[in-house]
Amino acid sequence: MNKKNQVGQTDAAIHEPRLYRVVADKIQALIASEAIQPGERLPSERDLATKLNVSRASLREALIALELGGVVEVRGGSGVYVSQQPEPDTALPESGPGPFEVLSARRLIEAEIAAIAARVATDSAIDEILKAVLEMEKHHANYASNESADRNFHLSIAKATGNSAYVGVVGYLWDQRGRLWHKLKEHFQTEELRQQTLTDHRNILEAIASHDPAAARKAMRAHLERVTRTFSRG
Repeated sequence: MNKKNQVGQTDAAIHEPRLYRVVADKIQALIASEAIQPGERLPSERDLATKLNVSRASLREALIALELGGVVEVRGGSGVYVSQQPEPDTALPESGPGPFEVLSARRLIEAEIAAIAARVATDSAIDEILKAVLEMEKHHANYASNESADRNFHLSIAKATGNSAYVGVVGYLWDQRGRLWHKLKEHFQTEELRQQTLTDHRNILEAIASHDPAAARKAMRAHLERVTRTFSRG
C-alpha cells in the first residue's frame, strides 16, 4: 500500500462517525417514521436496542447525545420522551469518544499502569495516592471537588510509575470525559456507586502500597468494569 493510500485511510478513520452518533441518527429516523409526537414516550431501552439491533451501551450513549441536542428528555424511572420534533439537520453536540469507548481504553491501560505502580512506587508516591483518596472522602458530597480528587487519584498512580508518558495518557483519557460522560453520570450515578468508588480506590491503594502488581491490576480493572456495568445497565 502506498503512502498516499495510507494517509487517505487514516483520514477516513479520523472522520468516521462515532457509533453513538450513528445510533442517534437511527433513533431520530425511527421517531420520524413512527410519527412519535413531542411529549410521547419512546419504546423501552430494551425494545429500542432490539429494534435497532444495537447494544444497550451504544443506545444509552445515543439517547444522552440526543438529550444534549434537545431532541429527547430522559426522565429517571419513567423513560425517554420526545421533547421536540426532530429535523433532519438537528445538530448533536460533538463529544469526541463515547463514554464506553473511554472506559474500555481505561480498563486496558490503567490496569497495567496500576500494576507497574505497585512494582516501583516509592513511599512518597504512595503518600500522594493516599492524599487523593483522603480528598475524595473529604469532599464526597461536593461534585466538583470530588471530581478533581478522583482525577488526582488516577494521575497519582500514573506518576508513581515514574513514566511521564503514562501520566500524559491517563490525563488525555480523563479529559475525554466530556458533556456526554457527565450527563450519563448525572442520570445513572447513585450514592451506592459513589460509596463503592471510595471502596474501590482504597482497594487499589492497598494493593499498590503492598507492592502487589497482580492485585493492583485486578482492583483497577474491577473498579472500571463496575462503572461500565452501572452506566450501561442503570
